[in-house]
Amino acid sequence: MHQAPVPLVLDPSGQDLHGEAAVLRQLGPVVQVVLPGGVKAWSVNRLDLIKQVMTDPAVSKDASRHWPAWISREVDDSWPLAMWVSVRSMLTAYGAEHARLRKLIAGVFTARRVTDLQPRIREITDELLSRLENHPAGQPVDLRAEFAYELPLRVISEMLGLDDDERHAFHRVVNTLFITSTTPEKAQANQIELYGLLDNLVRRKRTEPAADLTSALIAIRDEDGGGLTEEELVDTLHLVLGAGHETTINLLDHAICGLLTHPEQLRLARSGAVTWEAVVDETLRCQAPVANIPLRFAIKDIELDGTVIPAGEPILLSLVAAGRDPGTYGPDAATFDARRARREHASFGHGVHHCLGRPLAMSEATIALPALFERFPHLRLAVPAHELRRSESFISSGHASLPVLLTPDR
Repeated sequence: MHQAPVPLVLDPSGQDLHGEAAVLRQLGPVVQVVLPGGVKAWSVNRLDLIKQVMTDPAVSKDASRHWPAWISREVDDSWPLAMWVSVRSMLTAYGAEHARLRKLIAGVFTARRVTDLQPRIREITDELLSRLENHPAGQPVDLRAEFAYELPLRVISEMLGLDDDERHAFHRVVNTLFITSTTPEKAQANQIELYGLLDNLVRRKRTEPAADLTSALIAIRDEDGGGLTEEELVDTLHLVLGAGHETTINLLDHAICGLLTHPEQLRLARSGAVTWEAVVDETLRCQAPVANIPLRFAIKDIELDGTVIPAGEPILLSLVAAGRDPGTYGPDAATFDARRARREHASFGHGVHHCLGRPLAMSEATIALPALFERFPHLRLAVPAHELRRSESFISSGHASLPVLLTPDR
């Protein structure tokens, strides 16, 4: 009698994402896994199937309507990943609700707004690089903290109209949200603090509106009647803040590390033989900033490559497994190479779930990376690559720090 394989228990700390992804690929394109808190889900590990899930109307992101375990409170707010399913924003909306929210938000998060931001992105980049030039020669500097973190956080904070205190407080609580090895108690306390910060921001911007994204979203809520609910307003701000900086931090972190550990790729990029856009897309393929996307739910039984996911069961999209799949990218799928013919990925979503923030992330990365290596052409890692520690998350993929030396040895 055939026995079903034992579900793979995912490491909540995410310390070997690629090793775990390799195991997932060996097990199959669709396999059962165990998430923190003992919650079982189906991990989808191949790019074409991930795209299928993202566009299938029989797959929902709304736990309150389509996850029986959440509806019955078998899984509740004490679950460490509860905020990934409890928020009311595009992150969890389904069908007509998703289309309504996307239309409202796309009206303020426009490509024109991002284009107008590009001179400011260059200014902030130059300011951060000038600050790095004042770092003592020969002393390691954490480029994740001093550059990859500062640039996207400064940009999204200015877009939202945050003051300096708000900027760092929001980053701290959003960063904790991505730490998937945290305890339920810390996760709940962090959620309370996050919503306190968001409520204070909305209150301040209602009193002192300005030409920023927060004020624009409040206007949709307060002036357009049938627009955002108060809960949707707050959770949309949460989504924009988290997606607008945490993922770009990881993108810059991995792109820099990839180029430093593949100097021939850096030479190609600096010479113009490959574009910086190609470098960014190869990074997104090979080192997806969001390793695993939680969660979607089968509205009815769905079949993916011969595996049936029963109605009501949760689905995890494993970008980290799909991004290095030899069946999709060839035998050198694990190699960082911006020259490869196929760099397709799902890091910016797909179809109706394509990320509205893609132009902003691409602008930041394609401005910041060439400027960094132009200013510091001798930049190198301060420790061997295998000694770099990862952040404690199976969702967010980045390093805990990225120590580098900026100038050549004397």
